[in-house]
Formats: sequence, C-alpha cells, structure tokens
Amino acid sequence: MSLSACSTIPYPQSPQYRERAFRNPVEPRQPATREMPGLWWRFLFGKSERTVPPAPLPIRPITRAELDAAADGTLYRIGHSTLLLKLEGGYWLTDPVFSERASPVQWAGPKRFHAPAIALADLPPIAGVILSHDHYDHLDKASIRTLAERTERFITPLGVGDLLARWGVPKEKITQLDWWQSVRAGGLHLTATPAQHFSGRAPFQTNPTLWASWVIETPRQRIFFSGDTGYFAGFREIGDRFGPFDLTLLECGAYDPLWEGVHMLPEQSVQAHLELRGRWMMPIHNGTFDLAFHDWNAPMEAVSGIAAARGVAVSTPMIGQPVSIAEPQPFTSWWRLPR
Repeated sequence: MSLSACSTIPYPQSPQYRERAFRNPVEPRQPATREMPGLWWRFLFGKSERTVPPAPLPIRPITRAELDAAADGTLYRIGHSTLLLKLEGGYWLTDPVFSERASPVQWAGPKRFHAPAIALADLPPIAGVILSHDHYDHLDKASIRTLAERTERFITPLGVGDLLARWGVPKEKITQLDWWQSVRAGGLHLTATPAQHFSGRAPFQTNPTLWASWVIETPRQRIFFSGDTGYFAGFREIGDRFGPFDLTLLECGAYDPLWEGVHMLPEQSVQAHLELRGRWMMPIHNGTFDLAFHDWNAPMEAVSGIAAARGVAVSTPMIGQPVSIAEPQPFTSWWRLPR
C-alpha cells in the first residue's frame, strides 16, 4: 500500500501518529533536560580537535562518463548518508546533501570535511530520491530544490513529502509512506520500514514528520538503508520479513552513550546487520560532518574491529569509490591518514 502525492497533516490513519506527533513504539534514550546545558557547553567549547580530520581526506572524484559506463548494481558513497545507486538502468540518491553545511544557514553549523564526490550539477537525471527523515544532515533544502526538475520521483516518510511540496517539488512526483508500506518505481520495490529516531527542523518542534529505514529491492538484489536510528527490536523483524540482504547500509557515526537510543553505537550497528541477515555491511553516516564528540575516524576504526571479531564482512570504500552491490569488497583503511 502506498500514499501517493501529499496528505494533509495530521495523519490520523498512521499508527505512528499519536497526540499530535509521530512517536516511537518505545521511547528511546535521549539526553534528559538536566543534561542539555552541559551537552551544549561541550559542543560549543569542549570538543576535541580530533573530531575533524587533521589533513584533507582522500576523495575519489566521480565523473558523468564513469557513471554512464558503470555496470548496473554499482553504488557510490557521495558523503555522509548520501549514496548514488545505479539500479535497473536508473540512478537513485539517498538523503542527498550537497551543501557545504548541514545547517539551516550556510554561514554557521557543521561544515563538510570534503566536497561531494560529484557535484550536484554533474549528476545524471535521477530516477528517484529516497529520504529517511527531515534532519539537516539528511534533508538539504538547496539540494532538493536543484534536484526537483531533474528527478522523476521523491519517496519519503509521512510528512516529509509535505515539506518538499512547500519547497516547490511538484506534488505528482512525491510519494510518502508509512512504515511497512511499499511502492514500485523505476523497476524497484521500495518499502518504508521502522526506525527509532525523531524529527524536526526548528526549535521546539516535536516529531512533526515520520522517520524511516528503507528496503530497496530489485529483481536481483536486496539492500537495506538504515537512515538514522538507535538499536531496536525492529531490525530482527525487518530481517525476518525481507532478509537476507546483499548489502546493509548502516548508520555508524555521530554516536554517544547519551543518545544511543536514536544513534547506534558501533557494536549495535554490527548487531543490527546480523539481525537483518546481511551478507555485506557498509558503515555510513560518518566521514563528512562533525556531529559528535568522538574522533572523526572512530566510527570506521571501531566498526571494522568489531566486525572482524564477529566474522562480519565490511565494505569500507573511500568516498567516491565504486562498489559492486553483488560483489562488494573490503577496500583499504583510507581513514588512517599519515601523521
């Protein structure tokens, strides 16, 4: 079942919408009110210099000619949670953020460690954009507005499509789904699946739009895209319903024990992969923005070690390196920069 075009807020038809907001089935661990002043002090004045890279990152630029020549079933990390997938003859983007900052303004806020692996203007026509939720490091207004004319479909969780319509995306291009709802588009079967997170793009907003993970199916491959989420029981159910997966694209970055209810710790990302019944795991949501207190390369270092200890195959491409979804590869430890 799918909800095409845009619905009217609120969403009484959604089991996730209660008391004038979207809700998680189980309230996740997040910083308490008493913890917030200290948290903001740490963010503003107490962060280590190691939260940003000490030198320019190795990036592999992508050209349009390379994309045209790439085999079907090729994936590229553009940065953070932005991925470009060539599937069934079309190009698909997840959570496209091409702006310099993940912020409501471009003069302040988290700044990119590196340029996108391909410029927005150099992208081919896009068959579809898949969005996980409305936070600034996943939903970039400037990128969406640029993509609006060059993209056939925008697939979103409930409420996010309404934002896109207000930004000028034609309503007929928008499909917004509740958890467990599906749509067929461009030869793909896309299902919005649960995640444990939150939403809002302004102070004092309380979950005005839904968040989701995504199951992306083609006739030959099955991919899981986590968006942002804490570790929760839903991974096992998704794995039981849709697994095994050829590749899991799992959040591993911007974590902290204070907010592990909405952002997984590295060991939880590996456990989620196992419960999803994934064959290969690719850690995403790292290496582009400074959004936490850990060292900038800690997510890749930690998840690689944990995965090796648990016998999990991990693919860690450099930003811009092509990955075969059918036959991923480990790649090198590119985040270990020379001192």
